[in-house]
Amino acid sequence: MHRVQLHYTLSRDAGNALIRNPLPELLQAVAEQGSISGAARALDLSYRHVWGALKRWEEQLGGELIIWGKGQSAQLSEFGTKLLWAERQAQARLAPQIAALHADLERAFAVAFDPNAHVLTMYASHDDALVALRTHAAQADVGALHLDIRFTGSVDAIRALNEGRCTLAGFHTVEHPAADSLTARTYKPLLQPGLHKIIGFAQRTQGLIVAPGNPLGLRSLADVARTGARFLNRPLGTGTRVLLDDLLAQAGVEAQAIRGYALNEPSHTAIAQAVAAGAADVGMGIEVAARARGLYFVPLVHERYHLACLKASLDQPATLALRNLLQTPEWLAQMATLPGYSPWQCGEVQAMNTVLPWWQFTRKKRTSEPRKKP
Repeated sequence: MHRVQLHYTLSRDAGNALIRNPLPELLQAVAEQGSISGAARALDLSYRHVWGALKRWEEQLGGELIIWGKGQSAQLSEFGTKLLWAERQAQARLAPQIAALHADLERAFAVAFDPNAHVLTMYASHDDALVALRTHAAQADVGALHLDIRFTGSVDAIRALNEGRCTLAGFHTVEHPAADSLTARTYKPLLQPGLHKIIGFAQRTQGLIVAPGNPLGLRSLADVARTGARFLNRPLGTGTRVLLDDLLAQAGVEAQAIRGYALNEPSHTAIAQAVAAGAADVGMGIEVAARARGLYFVPLVHERYHLACLKASLDQPATLALRNLLQTPEWLAQMATLPGYSPWQCGEVQAMNTVLPWWQFTRKKRTSEPRKKP
């Protein structure tokens, strides 16, 4: 079976919305002109180019395209006629989809040619406020800002930032993570003072997502272990997995005591969906995911969602556009409507030793020079 590959042309005069292919154009020209030389003139190509192209197509497709009779007009073979017919049929049938694809591509590339538009690539831990921000940014009147957000674990997001795969990384921690916590041990090797900057974004609530009415009466992780409730975890490398392990350590609960600790889902939304479907009794997640599916939510901890960037990109136009947008009254009001969310130092650059208190900076004492003897 022969496969079809699509490509497009980007130029000031790229032509109409049709998906173009040189073979149907050659066949059409030969059919209309009745000769290779006439087709070459109609297409503003050389005879040698048209003749060679048709021969190469015949070899690639395994069939004769042109009937080469001496002293007679060139004619399409049955195979050539069917190819031209198939292309016309496809173009006619797919014309609306082709036009829509053409329009979508032109809109996307219009951003690249608009000096007032910005594109910001972000890898981030799953967060509903970021989803809302992406939509808000595209609709805002403060300048076109397009957020290319790829949701991944917090650890992977910061690694992507350090490897140059994105401009911003979204991750979250409790309000005051202890210096000996798993949170500190996880993020300290990835974030360095002087190299990274932290931008404030949101405060949100994490807790237990359970069935409506909380039928098992779960109020803590100790209750989850005691009752043997079917639990769903988040994957290794996610901020919620780090948070859970810290909370278990604080509560003195072993991970093995949680039934289903080894089972995981990729997002808060997936956790909530599994609980709603009865596939699990409980999972860790954010309040907005539980409320969206009519589930009960048991708050356990308030945490802060941070946006990290390299110091070098802090004042780049795209980053500045985002920082300005985060501080607009419209966005602050919209975030406040999300269950379990509140704005937290939105768009402001934070001191790393305040946000991540395991970074303690001590000023070097100035040594006094020895007094010279007279």
